[in-house]
Parts: sequence; structure tokens; C-alpha cells
Amino acid sequence: MLIYVLVGLVGVFIYLFIFWRKLKEDYVANQVFTTGLLSVLFGILAYIVSSRFLPVWWFWLSLIGFSGGLSLGIIKYHMRGYETAEAAGIAILPWMFLIFITDSIINQSVYSFLYAMTVVVAGVVYLILNNKYKEFSWYASGRVGFAGLTALGIFFLLRGVIAFIFPNMISFVGKIDTLVSGMVAFVLFLSVFNLAREK
Repeated sequence: MLIYVLVGLVGVFIYLFIFWRKLKEDYVANQVFTTGLLSVLFGILAYIVSSRFLPVWWFWLSLIGFSGGLSLGIIKYHMRGYETAEAAGIAILPWMFLIFITDSIINQSVYSFLYAMTVVVAGVVYLILNNKYKEFSWYASGRVGFAGLTALGIFFLLRGVIAFIFPNMISFVGKIDTLVSGMVAFVLFLSVFNLAREK
């Protein structure tokens, strides 16, 4: 149990650092770190509640809590939604990777390793698109958010596929996870489409 706590703390520090680094040019450090801490705090509280009452839903309830805390920061400091959501979504990937790669090592779980690799795929997609998206002629707006939202959309799309094949994998709630993950992926890709149309 202690190793999971230590890995979680390392993940939180990495998350906050990446989140701050991506937003430091547009917002003061206090605003960024407060928003980041709100998302972490709400996510952890949601996880604690879910582990007590709805343990199989821990991933989704933690995500809802995390998003709620992030939204509070966005509203409080009048931050740009797409840009902040992208920063948070990308910053949380290393945290998730550490959790699942640790579980795969300790419990020799192939499922957790597969999930960790899905996180890696999303991260690689982000790094590639973040360097190239301004060259896409069809992405006329050139607004920040494309790379992150696309990478997160691919993550949830892959998650849905894996949930369909391995419904008993950790963090999945059965094949219904395929539907929920697919809906989240659709919303993310729709957001990318809307970004592309904005001037």
C-alpha cells in the first residue's frame, strides 16, 4: 500500500509541474497551482468516496471529481477552457502511467500493463500532433487544444476497445465501459471539430 501512496505523490508532483509549465505564460503561478490542486483534491476525494461505496466506478468518479475541481479553477480565474483542459489532460497522463505500471509490476497484471501502454500511446500522439498541428491546412483556427483533445480522444477510444475485449480489467465496469468511453471520445473529437471551425 505504501508504494502506491509514494507513486501517487510522485504522480501528483509531475502533474502539477506539467500543468504549470503549459500554462505559466498565460496565468500567474498562484492561479495555475490552485487550479491544479483543486483538481487533485476533488479527484482524490471522489476516489475515496467511490472506493467505499462504488469501488468498480473509481475511475469514472475520480475523473468526475477531477473535472469538477478543474472547472472550479477555470471559473474562479476566468481561464480558457480548452487550453486548461488540454494542459490538465496531458499532465495527468504520466500520473496514470505510474499508477498502472506500478500495479502491473507488483501484481504482475497484464491488464494494467496494457492500460499503461494505452497511456503511452496517447502521450506519443500528443507529442507528435503538438509539433505538427499548425501545419494542417484544414485546422484553420490554429488554436491551442487540438493536440491534447485529440490525444485524449484516442485514449478513451482505445479504452473503449480494451473494455470490450477485457471487461474485467482493473478500472473497468464491464462492457458498459465501452459505451461510456466511446461517448467521452466522441465529445472530445467533437470539441476538436468545433475548435477547427473557430476563427
